Order: sequence, then structure tokens, then C-alpha cells
Amino acid sequence: MRIPSGGRRFGPWLGAACGSIALALSGSPAFAHAGTAAAQSIVCPSVADKLPQIPATAQAEVDRNLALLDKQLQEANDRLARSVGQGGPNFVQNAILGPLASKRGATIDRIAIAIGRTAQRPTGLDNLANCTLGDAGNAALSAADFVDIQQVAASEQPEPSESGSTGTFVSRCGTSSEGHSNNDNVITAPGVSNGTQAQYDYVGNMSTDAVSTNESLSDADTTCRNQADQSAYFWPTLRVLGAETDADATGTAIQPSSVRLEYRGNATSEVTAPPQFLRMLAGDARAATNGGAEARPTWTCTGFTDRLTDKYPICPSGSDLVRVFDMPSCWDGENLDSADHRTHLTFPDEEGACPSGTEAVPQLRLTLTYDDVPTTEPEGTDIPFAVDSFASEGNSPNTDHAGAVVVMSEQLMDKVVQCINGGRNC
Repeated sequence: MRIPSGGRRFGPWLGAACGSIALALSGSPAFAHAGTAAAQSIVCPSVADKLPQIPATAQAEVDRNLALLDKQLQEANDRLARSVGQGGPNFVQNAILGPLASKRGATIDRIAIAIGRTAQRPTGLDNLANCTLGDAGNAALSAADFVDIQQVAASEQPEPSESGSTGTFVSRCGTSSEGHSNNDNVITAPGVSNGTQAQYDYVGNMSTDAVSTNESLSDADTTCRNQADQSAYFWPTLRVLGAETDADATGTAIQPSSVRLEYRGNATSEVTAPPQFLRMLAGDARAATNGGAEARPTWTCTGFTDRLTDKYPICPSGSDLVRVFDMPSCWDGENLDSADHRTHLTFPDEEGACPSGTEAVPQLRLTLTYDDVPTTEPEGTDIPFAVDSFASEGNSPNTDHAGAVVVMSEQLMDKVVQCINGGRNC
């Protein structure tokens, strides 16, 4: 059974660091071949979620170093994949894990120093430098990773109350006038590409060479009809392997046939305008190894979009593959980002209400449709498609995720809010 190994990944994703512009498009920017076909992969402790609140003055430097940590891990896994069968019993420790620990230690120390310049320097981070060699047992996808979409239960949506906001606002940045995906408009940050070969290395938090300042985002050009929308949107690339492709080779990237960027309301209250440069993140790029607590169902098919699943869907004849990313929409009213990229912006509860201490902002929904994805049954000899992922994640479907940086002008965002709260479709 052949699957795309972690090659260049992310169609789109934040070109910034997990903190400052940090939605790492860990998905969007690129990925070097990760060698997921190898029997083992290197697994390192997460650093971002162990950090205290990051001072604004240190955010950019912390983001750059968080991005560097992911890049170091990716390079080590690449070398591990290339070195299978080389050296003696201590080769991996001496030639790969040891040097990686040294690099990570220095990078983590720079993060602590950056925070310590204007706040209390974090302690206890030293033990996060060491990584281990783990079993990449989830690298081989199986029939369990697929599901017949017709067998998936319909998703229950909260009924809007009288005080809810039921309007929608659709941005034209993601779709061309012909109705096809307009990749140049999906990522508006300068220098970031949405093509089959993203320009930057994907790093769990963001790309080190991509957008690193709010100013570069707000100054970016866009051919979007909503000229006041400089927002950046990102997600992992889908790939498919052809009959001529080796089992451990990177698959061919699949471009979506359409992308819909829609802002929606809240079931129990009106929405308020979020600030510029608010970072949004849905899903978990490391869900397979993190336990899946932050994973979110994203997969469905046309004609069945009320049924979302965390498995690759088998769509019936005449139905196209769809990915739906709903962003969190309950803002803490203060922070543009947070150390884990989640606590500043959370999801409504099952009733659609925002938690106490947060306010409802327009919920961004990204809908990607693919009309040329193979539909080979999973019990066949080939797996038809898979999402790009870290080497340790084995192309697991529940690692699907997306992110955005909201860079609309105040005037356009006010229009969005008025449209949603007025119950209109704009």
C-alpha cells in the first residue's frame, strides 16, 4: 500500500512564526521530503506549549526560534531516512540525535533569553532539548483511516437564538472569476507561494523566511476583489501517487478546484469586530502523536457536507472531496496570539455560546473542494490520496489543520460584522 510520504507540504499557511505571524503554516509553507517510509522517526518534546505568556517585544524572536526548532527536527528526520543501514549501533545517537540536542538546546536558550529581557525568564526548558527515536508505526495508512461518507452521522449544529447572528460574508479572495481556485489570492503575504512547490520550509509554527512582521502583511499586494483584505489563509497540501511513483516518493500535489472563504455568526449573540493580525488555528498538525485532543473533523463530500469526519472519506460517484475548516471564534478581547496559538481564541460550546470572559467574533470557515481526487477503494493496492504531514504523523487524516491571519481593513471588517449581525448574506 503506497502513501505520500512527508514531502513538501502545505499548500497554504501562515507565513509567520507561531507567535508573531505565526500560524505556521505548518501546512502551508513547504516541507522537505521527510522519509515517512522509514521504520522509525525522531520525536521531540513540544516547546511552544511550555512557554509562559510571551511579551510583545519578544514575540517575533520567539517565533523565529520556534520555527527553527521544527526545521531542525525535519532536517534530522531527513538525515535519518537517508542513513538507513549506515554505521554501527551508536550511529544514530552520535551522528543525529546528539547534534540535534545541541542545536535545540541553543535555540531553546535563545527563546528563554528573549523572554527574559522584559519578563521573568522561563526555567525548566533544558530537558526539552533531547529527542528520542520512536516507532513510526502509524506511517502505513490502512482501511481504518477511511470511511464511507454515507455511513457518517450528520453533524448537529446549535439552533440560533433570537439574539444570535445569522448572516454570512463571503470573501472573493479564494476563487477566481471562472470559479476555480485562485491560489495567488489565498496567500497574500509577499513572497509566499501557494503552488505545488511552496517556497519555504514548513515549521511547526511557521516559516522562518516568510512573513515575520505585521507591517509586511498589511503592505502585501492582492488581486482580491475585496482589496481591503490582506488576510493570509493556509492549509496542508493534498497529494496523490501515480502508478509510476515509488512507494517512498513525495506524491503529486492536488490543487483544489474551488476555495470558499466565509465569515459566519454566533448562535447565541451578535459578533464584534476582531483586531487586525488576529491569529487563528484549527486542528493539530501532530494529532497522531499528541493524542488527538485538538484534532477536528474536516473531511466530507459534496452532497454530504452536513457530515464531517476525521477520516478520509470515500465519496460516492458524482461527489467531490471537500475539506471544511472552522476557525475558533471566541476571543479573549486582548491578545492577538498566545504561546500555544489556542488560548487567546477558542471555540464556542456545544450550544454555540462563547465561554465566560470571551466575546464572539466572526467565525471563519474555509471550504476546499477537489474535483480530481482518485477514488480507489482503501482495500485496493493503492491509497488514492493523503494529506502532507510530519514524518512522525504518518499522513494521518486527523492531522488536517488550517490557519489564518486576519488583515482586513477596519472598514471591511465593519462591513463583515454589520452583514452578519443584520442576518444578511453578502
